[in-house]
Amino acid sequence: MHVVRVLPDVRALGRSFDYTVPEAWEAPVRVGTRVRISLHGRRVGGWVVHDDVEPEAGMDLKPLAKHSGMGPPPHVVALAEWAAWRWAGPLGALLSVASPDRVVAAPETPAPAAASGRPLEGALAEWAARALEAPGRASLLRVPPATDLLPVVEVALARSGGPVLVLVPSVGWAERMRARLERRGVPVARSWAQAAGGWPVVVGSRGAAFSPAPRLGAAVVHDAHDEAYREERSPRFDAARVVAERAARDGAPCLCTSAVPTVAQLHEWSVLELPAHLERSGWPRLHVIDRRGDDPRTGLYSEELVRMVRATVGRVVMVFNRRGRVRLLACGRCGELVRCETCGRAMAEVDGMLACGACGAQRPGVCAACGHLVLKALRVGVSRVREELEALLGTEVAEVSGTEEAVAETRVLVGTEAVLHRVRSAAMVAFLDFDLHLLAPRLSGTEEALALVVRAGRMVGARSASGSGMVVVQTRLADHEVLGAVVSGNPGPLLDAELALRRELSLPPFAALAELSGPGSAELFAHLGLEGSLVADARWLVRAADHRVLCDRLAEAPRPRERVRVVVDPPGL
Repeated sequence: MHVVRVLPDVRALGRSFDYTVPEAWEAPVRVGTRVRISLHGRRVGGWVVHDDVEPEAGMDLKPLAKHSGMGPPPHVVALAEWAAWRWAGPLGALLSVASPDRVVAAPETPAPAAASGRPLEGALAEWAARALEAPGRASLLRVPPATDLLPVVEVALARSGGPVLVLVPSVGWAERMRARLERRGVPVARSWAQAAGGWPVVVGSRGAAFSPAPRLGAAVVHDAHDEAYREERSPRFDAARVVAERAARDGAPCLCTSAVPTVAQLHEWSVLELPAHLERSGWPRLHVIDRRGDDPRTGLYSEELVRMVRATVGRVVMVFNRRGRVRLLACGRCGELVRCETCGRAMAEVDGMLACGACGAQRPGVCAACGHLVLKALRVGVSRVREELEALLGTEVAEVSGTEEAVAETRVLVGTEAVLHRVRSAAMVAFLDFDLHLLAPRLSGTEEALALVVRAGRMVGARSASGSGMVVVQTRLADHEVLGAVVSGNPGPLLDAELALRRELSLPPFAALAELSGPGSAELFAHLGLEGSLVADARWLVRAADHRVLCDRLAEAPRPRERVRVVVDPPGL
């Protein structure tokens, strides 16, 4: 009797069950195979997670109901089990990421690759080859923002003896990378079945970390610092770390590239740096507008910025990372803040009404204290900024504050950070209030501020290139270390100082943190027996010496009956 253990695709269940494999089945059943099973009177999908299971004595096992095609191969299932442990989340969610969207009966054999004929020369190719000399280890090559990273992939292809997995932060970037490789005669997997067939290159965004490619010859992760690699649902895995772990298991080299690696990456991976003159030349030109001496009544827009925008030939992108129209209001007569009568939070102006973002309550635009109808804006959002810029510049200004709407073909755009992901090139990128990022009350605030300049720098081009644009920042912290690192084109000293500070304070990566939230968080915190504290209502922060201790405790602790959300390495800390 062939018995397998199946994990149902039922997120709330989280446990496996044993089933027999019908003798009449011709399709092979192994770890990772997708099947359908009878469970509590209904049929559900699932994955085989253990094969040749020894059934318990006296158990009357049901047979599998249906074979649903290929699923993640056994080595990817093992990788998903590690990621579920590392980020304390459900295994089924990761197996869903690793599975095809439709039924796949067999892998697709790759076509023969054509020789590209391009000589792999230059400093970048030389340093990439050096980083790929360490099988089973992750290396990080620090490259300036305006660097063409295709040669890194070509070097990995030339030196690997198996498929090369390439991760990039976005779907659009992945599509462009595939197209460029295909123009050079390289067969690139464009489906799950092709990746499972061992095609030479698999290119994708976050989910491609769990692609069904066989044993890797090499792995490449571009912009390893990018927050897009962090999954937003549980388990909140970091795809760059998953790829590094996968390469280590396969005994393959893993090369990550980044202009501003995180301090955790600096601590964990071997770092290689390009020669100083090459790195500096690839950073953008930076113009700092020091607003410390400006009249406060000028608001967000300095006279110097307005002159620069009017004189710029080409597209201008302005960044102001606050959504909505007006985020904080006060009465024009009595000065009372406009607050929600239900929960006491600040109310914003939405479609001519006052709305509370916390509880959803709405009311007309009237001061609750004195009944005055005129309200003044104390903290504006990007929609109000667009209106003001349009009036100030005398030209049409379009807003980009999400990832779905189309980008208008206007010369001037304003938006939240989303605009940096939606626009590929610009003559000028201006941060209207860079202090919002420099003073962000987060552990990773320095890294995130640098990452914004990196993305803007990629849009305007390198300072050494003719016709390149400029990054402009308005700030009252003109001597801040982040801006100094951009001007020098060398973020190394700043990141080294941040790493030393974390070591002194025993903060990640020199400790492991997890955030517990929800009604059952206090009970789970008590079961863990780790150092921690209550940081907000039903929100706990726990700390352990390392991730092995933390993740083992989270895996072993019984889950409370009440809902609890666990985030390992909380990004918003």
